[in-house]
Amino acid sequence: MALQIYNTLSRELETFKPLKQEAVKVYYCGPTPYNYAHIGNLRAYLFEDFVIRTLRFLGYRVKTVMNVTDIDDKTIRDSQKSGKSLKEFTEFYTEAFLTDLDKLSIIRADTIAPISGLIEEMGKMIEWLIKKGYAYLADDGSIYYSVSKFKKYGKLAHLDMKGMITSVRIDNDEYEKDQVADFALWKAYDKASDGENKWNIEIMIDGEKKSLDGRPGWHIECSACNYRYFGEQIDIHMGGIDNLFPHHQNEVAQTEALTGKQFSKYWMHGGHLLVDNKKMSKSAGNFYTLPDIIEKQKNIPEVLICRAFRLMALQNNYRENFNFTFDRLTAGVNTIRGLDELIKRLGRYISKLPAIDATRNSHGKLKFHDISREFRENQQAFMQEFIEKLEENFDTLGAMTILFEYQSYINSAIDEEIFSIEEAKSIVDLLKSWNEVMSILDFSLLESEKIPEEIEKLAEARALAKKLKDWHEADRMRDEITSLGWKMIDEKEGWILEKI
Repeated sequence: MALQIYNTLSRELETFKPLKQEAVKVYYCGPTPYNYAHIGNLRAYLFEDFVIRTLRFLGYRVKTVMNVTDIDDKTIRDSQKSGKSLKEFTEFYTEAFLTDLDKLSIIRADTIAPISGLIEEMGKMIEWLIKKGYAYLADDGSIYYSVSKFKKYGKLAHLDMKGMITSVRIDNDEYEKDQVADFALWKAYDKASDGENKWNIEIMIDGEKKSLDGRPGWHIECSACNYRYFGEQIDIHMGGIDNLFPHHQNEVAQTEALTGKQFSKYWMHGGHLLVDNKKMSKSAGNFYTLPDIIEKQKNIPEVLICRAFRLMALQNNYRENFNFTFDRLTAGVNTIRGLDELIKRLGRYISKLPAIDATRNSHGKLKFHDISREFRENQQAFMQEFIEKLEENFDTLGAMTILFEYQSYINSAIDEEIFSIEEAKSIVDLLKSWNEVMSILDFSLLESEKIPEEIEKLAEARALAKKLKDWHEADRMRDEITSLGWKMIDEKEGWILEKI
């Protein structure tokens, strides 16, 4: 089976065929850093991360670019309210955003491009769009894209253009579908709203060079970013469904009018995030950032919260709405703890195998270094099923189902002590390969932490108390061990100690 992608442009599943095998070019819209990212924003970057990780897992060489929209209606407005320069203001929130990505194990883009560094590229694109008749200079010094000149306008967003107004100009960066209109490529400088924030482009219009102060519109920014780093065409463009119109539709109009070529071969869009099945908003009291949900779960380590939120995203189809609840987050934490216990069990099993090897042989079981044919076939089947799910339009929910089946298989086999050491190590290797996509497993747990002598003595004393059937004393010492940060786990052949 080959990788299948649901293409927003065609509204169909399509077999993935990159433009060039040596490098798959992937672009995704970055943040507008005027505030902290909320969990709905982060859900979009999680879906994009799964796509990029899966492509690499399947053997594709991937190059990624993400913009940072540091020039925007909102960044200018809120930087002025804060009393900070636009640069200082946007850099602060950009760094906060990148910190959130790191906490959620989201791989940073190969190229992260603040739009403020691409003014020259935007000027060149605007000049060419004017020369080709797709843009025009308005009386106030702003430049607009003429929607009516681009005959394929609305195709990506699947708009019904009949009856829509296309003669009215739109200055705002964001607007609704019933407001299809000429949109701003360059906004003339307005001291009242822009303050000290202005840039300059020099462009030729009808043989005359004009110097225009102002700032770019939102949509030209991403077109210029793509053109700078990827050229005329890309393989995949990703983003949240709310960016489909007007932003992505306008990117298509600008870039394809300029190049005459299809801009992006595949378009992928993630669904909305809801909280308790309601739209997230500050007025509804259900608006959360990542630090917010960490703060509300103070009794749970931050790293577990972040891994659980990532798990929740994995267990949701990227095209469907994601319903966040704190109950689901708690369930996710418990699932992560179960996976941590699996890794610990594998570590303990591998470390004690040499000691039980002779017993295993006398029982007619596998030899110490053997890998059975049945085991190889099981491994191949699990891997194949995992890959097949990912190739079905990045079905991470299906892939996670395979992981949980594998978890059950491993636990049952460890209970029966039927794995050889080479088989146990092969299981770890398979889990590590899957984790290149999932990034929710903690393999540091394979290594047992050195146990303090005090804890060892308490554990031995508790074992003796149990042997003497002094249950009260055994319970007391168990509680004391727990209070010191360790857990005593009873097994058939004795006990083990584990750091809490």
